[in-house]
Amino acid sequence: MLSVGLTGGIGAGKSEVSRLLVECGAVLIDADRIAREVVAPGTAGLAAVVEAFGEGILGPDGGLDRPALGSLVFADPDKLAVLNAIVHPLVGARSRELESAAPEDAVVVHDVPLLTENGLAPRYDLVIVVDANPATQLDRLVRLRGMTEQDARARMAAQATREQRLEIADVVIDNDVPLERLRQRVQEVWADLSGRARRSRERTPGIAPGTSADGPQE
Repeated sequence: MLSVGLTGGIGAGKSEVSRLLVECGAVLIDADRIAREVVAPGTAGLAAVVEAFGEGILGPDGGLDRPALGSLVFADPDKLAVLNAIVHPLVGARSRELESAAPEDAVVVHDVPLLTENGLAPRYDLVIVVDANPATQLDRLVRLRGMTEQDARARMAAQATREQRLEIADVVIDNDVPLERLRQRVQEVWADLSGRARRSRERTPGIAPGTSADGPQE
């Protein structure tokens, strides 16, 4: 098994890259999707978030009102840290469960938006960073996601810088390119990843799912 961390700034197009990797054969573990699951109605995660931020972050249906919560935390680093301290351990535990269930020869891609910010790079065999110019990110957030420019800039500022992400990258995928060029680049990366996974399995026959030659993946 090859454990891969995939990250990129908001608006860089990381979701498109993860989709293309799945087309190639990757097993995807989406931290954002898991983050929604662990604060779904009735969960201990949601109860903890409400305790920290009040019932004003709940919608009429009793579920989490994400825009309301986002307006509280993305402009306040202290509040964002509180939210992360609640959600991230839950996401990490569920991610490890899913990885342990993957086939021994799988390339498991962990789509983790805040991989850089939370110092998670050492947990993976290698890290892929999806890179785009900040101006491109801003345009996508405003034009495609309907954010105001102020909100988009605040979301970008709450994340690591472009330079910080590139510093921890083993592989960089440029997403300031047309879709067909992006697809070609992802296929090139996939050929390398699948080769690494195959060689890793050949070196360590009989290794248990969810582990590597260096021990369990956390």
